Amino acid sequence: MTIWCDAQTAVQVVESGNNVFLGGMLVTPTPLIQALVARGEELQDVELFTALVIGPAPYTDPRWAGHFHVRTCFVSAFDRAAVNAGRVSYIPIYLSSIPKLFMPGGPYPLDVAFIQVSPPDKHGYCSLGPSVDFTRAAVDHARQIVALVNPSVPRTYGHSFVHVSRLDYAVKWEGPLYDVKGEPPDETQRVIGRYVGELIEDGATLQLGIGAIPDAALQTLTDRRDLGIHSEMFSDGVIDLVERGVITGARKTRDRGKMVACFLMGSRRLMDFIDDNPMVKMYPVTYTNDPQIVRQFDHFVSVNSALQVDLTGQVCAESIGTLQYSGVGGQMDFMRGAALAPHDLAHRAHADARGGGDHHAGACPICGHRVWHGLVARA
Repeated sequence: MTIWCDAQTAVQVVESGNNVFLGGMLVTPTPLIQALVARGEELQDVELFTALVIGPAPYTDPRWAGHFHVRTCFVSAFDRAAVNAGRVSYIPIYLSSIPKLFMPGGPYPLDVAFIQVSPPDKHGYCSLGPSVDFTRAAVDHARQIVALVNPSVPRTYGHSFVHVSRLDYAVKWEGPLYDVKGEPPDETQRVIGRYVGELIEDGATLQLGIGAIPDAALQTLTDRRDLGIHSEMFSDGVIDLVERGVITGARKTRDRGKMVACFLMGSRRLMDFIDDNPMVKMYPVTYTNDPQIVRQFDHFVSVNSALQVDLTGQVCAESIGTLQYSGVGGQMDFMRGAALAPHDLAHRAHADARGGGDHHAGACPICGHRVWHGLVARA
């Protein structure tokens, strides 16, 4: 039975020694997090699991050592300093493998999951909105669910639905979601985007990473036809192409006519676009990032950014020297899938597009930390 209450009451479910999942990205449930941290003095050894958290991260303050221990699977601007100072543990893991941490037999069985959902519809179903990813696994396997129920969360199709009866505690809250607007591409990034765009043919299925270069590539595709989306994520850049009739998904091998992703990063315009839109399907990361699924697409193009490339051709996409900048993410899942797809043709590209005097980023003699291969792959 769902208990409707305020945030302070809901977080009382957390006990010392618990494993607690914190939903992230645009639907980071900040009011629940703040209420939990307010209880910090009475809790000991609570393990918090996050990935790409957006918004305040008060649990990273040194004062909470011994009360909260944080493990993040993908570093963001809001916990990067704490990770590199040793106050937050970074788990190097493929995004597609994160659900295995919480599944039966996994190393971190969840006692509680904090999530943010839409209000229930007339059938009692809430939606995870723009963040199904590994949150789906947390909802499916956590012992107890605490949900922030917010009408600003868009109702999305796919595997996003959670029946209200699955919520142990529900907190009504009205407020805007986090809004992530990327900076417009600069001239160098536009040139790179144009080169990438030249690799994309009519009918191709695209995977788009985060950053200005994927966005710049999208801007060059206005004359293409019947492009499809099967991606870990996408952002505002796809909307104009849908409205122009460029992105239709009409030639996709799977999920024809649908844009598929596991999470989204963008503005309110993007949230309005996906709200109750049957063209958009939100699936768990175990589906979107599965190389065995990706390999089934003909003419699959994977577009990603990187932080460093060295003279041996190694590419690093998660760190700058010894500074942990982001995370493993899903690049390798899509690079492998694209390489296995029909025609087995891969393209790799990089340019030192970073300015501002950062001598660690861009080209370097030898990448100094974890190494990845590949930026753009086409099958």
